Amino acid sequence: MTKKKKQWSRRDFLKAAGTIGVGSVMTPLNHLANASDAPAFVPKRPFGKTGVEVSILSLGGIMNIESKQLLLKQAINWGVTYWDTARSYSWGRSEKGIGKYFGKYPEDRKKIFLVTKSGAWTMKGMSDDLDASLERMQTDYIDLFFVHGIDSIADLSDGHKKFAEKAKAAGKIHFFGFSTHRDMEYCLKGAAKLGWIDGIMMSYNFRLMHTDQMKRAVDECAEAGIGLTAMKAKGGGQVKTSTETELRLAGRFLKKGFTDAQAKLKAIWENPNIASICYMMPNMTTLKSSVAAALNKTTLSTRDRELLQQYAWETRSDYCAGCAHICETCLDHQAPISDVMRYLMYARSYGDRENAKALFRKIPQEVRTQMTSLNYFKAEQRCPQRMEIGRLMKEAAIELA
Repeated sequence: MTKKKKQWSRRDFLKAAGTIGVGSVMTPLNHLANASDAPAFVPKRPFGKTGVEVSILSLGGIMNIESKQLLLKQAINWGVTYWDTARSYSWGRSEKGIGKYFGKYPEDRKKIFLVTKSGAWTMKGMSDDLDASLERMQTDYIDLFFVHGIDSIADLSDGHKKFAEKAKAAGKIHFFGFSTHRDMEYCLKGAAKLGWIDGIMMSYNFRLMHTDQMKRAVDECAEAGIGLTAMKAKGGGQVKTSTETELRLAGRFLKKGFTDAQAKLKAIWENPNIASICYMMPNMTTLKSSVAAALNKTTLSTRDRELLQQYAWETRSDYCAGCAHICETCLDHQAPISDVMRYLMYARSYGDRENAKALFRKIPQEVRTQMTSLNYFKAEQRCPQRMEIGRLMKEAAIELA
C-alpha cells in the first residue's frame, strides 16, 4: 500500500462520517449510557479537599446566556451543574442570563456550583465586583470566586487573602482562587505553597498536559488540596490547520464512536487530579456531544495518546503555550505576546471576534502602535513552539483593530 493510500484525505473523512451516520458522529446520549436504566448524569469528582464534588464538565459562560435559558435547563437535566462565568463576559449579559434563570427557577440554585471572576486588583474593587455579581445573578452567595487572569503568583497579595477571609465570613463566597492563561505551571506551583487557595482554573489541554513542569505543578496542587479546572480544552491555536495527521486522527476516533473534539476532552479527564473541564457549549449540539463524551467510559489507548502528542508536536507553531516569561522578557519594549496570541485564538478558532477585539483594545494605544514595528527575532528564536510571532502580531494589529 502506498503512503498516499494510508493517509486520510478530507474526502475519506466525510465519507466515513457519512457511513457511520451523523447520529454516531455526535455519539448520542442513549448510545453512551451503557444500556443502564439509571438517568444519564455527568459524573462528579471531588474539588480538591474542599469537601465538595463538582460535575466533570463545566458550562463555560463566555457567551450571552440571556438567550440560552433552555440550554441552562438542559445542562441541569444532564448533570452539568458546574457553571462558570465572569462579570466581564458578554458585557454582563452572561451573569444577567444566569440571574434570569435563577429568577425563574430559584429551586435550581442549590444544584449549581457557581463560579464567577473579578478583574479588580484591590479589596474594594473585588468587593464591588462581588456585590454586583450577586445582584446580577440573583443569588446570596458564590461557590467559588476567582481573581481573573493573573500573570504571576506575585500578583496575589495579603489583600487578596484578607478579602477572601472577609467574604467567606460574610457568607458571600464559599471558596476563593484564581484563573490564569500565562505561565500556568509557575502560578500553580506558587499557589500550592500559599495555603489559602481553594481552586484554580488554568489553560490545560492535550498540548500542555505532558510537559514535566505541568505534571509537577498539577501534582503539587493536588497534594495541597487545590481543586483544578481545565480551560482552553480544545487546544485551538492562532492559525487554522487542516493537516493529514489531523484528518487521520479524526478518522481513527470516528471508528471508535467519538469525534476528535470528544477525544481531546477524554484525554484531560484521564488525569484524576483535574476536577472539571470548563468548556464553552453555546448550543444544544455541542452540549449533547460534550455530555456524551463525559458519559463514554471508553478510555483512550496508548496509541491514541501517542498520536495526539504527535499531532500537538507537528502543529506546535500554531499554538501559543502561554510561556510569556520566555518570549516577552527578551524584547526591547513591552509587547503582550501571550495575550495577543490568545485574542487571535478567540477570533480565529472560537469565532468570537467581538470579544477578541474588545480585549485587544484594552491594550494601551501606544503599546498596540509600537508592537507592529518591534523586532521579534529573539522571541521567535526562544519560542519552544517555533511560532512566527512577528507575523502574527502584525496580523493581530490589523484583524483586531
